[in-house]
Amino acid sequence: MNVSGYFAQCSNSGSLRKLLWAIISAIALSGIAMFALGSAKSDNKVYTVEFEKAVTIIKKYEGLHKNHPTLIGYGHQVIAGDKYKRRANLSLEQADELLRDDLSKLCARYRSFGKDSLLLAALAYNCGIGTVAKSSVYKNLQAGNRNIESAYLAHSKSRGKTLSQLKRRRQEELDSLFVK
Repeated sequence: MNVSGYFAQCSNSGSLRKLLWAIISAIALSGIAMFALGSAKSDNKVYTVEFEKAVTIIKKYEGLHKNHPTLIGYGHQVIAGDKYKRRANLSLEQADELLRDDLSKLCARYRSFGKDSLLLAALAYNCGIGTVAKSSVYKNLQAGNRNIESAYLAHSKSRGKTLSQLKRRRQEELDSLFVK
């Protein structure tokens, strides 16, 4: 039997219609599932849309550090035992991978905060985990108080002065990462 004869036989019995319906349904369901999960894939790791937003914000405000005494990539603080040395000039791919690894570790650290873990991770990426642990943002969220906007925006100062770029960063993080 040739192919056209096979399709004719299938269409007569309704099998082709059932097969096509099954294929279309499977494609539609997988597309809906990916949209609902809101995920992006990179290096065999799956990242949520929110995680990608955090990565984009960090890259935007940190920039790629070249020949910096202590920071490499997109603001990674070099410590003893790191894969890379101080003043290393990373490729965009290396810097991106390092940022994602750091942010993933911070998200895991704040996992108990549920939907607020990414916001805390983004803050810790910039300010450090010690600063976050002492912050009113952390203490309020720990106590179940989610009215943290002013406390979060207060992390816009350096040496007692409010920096406009840091204030924009905090506002963008809050607008993009804080799940109401």
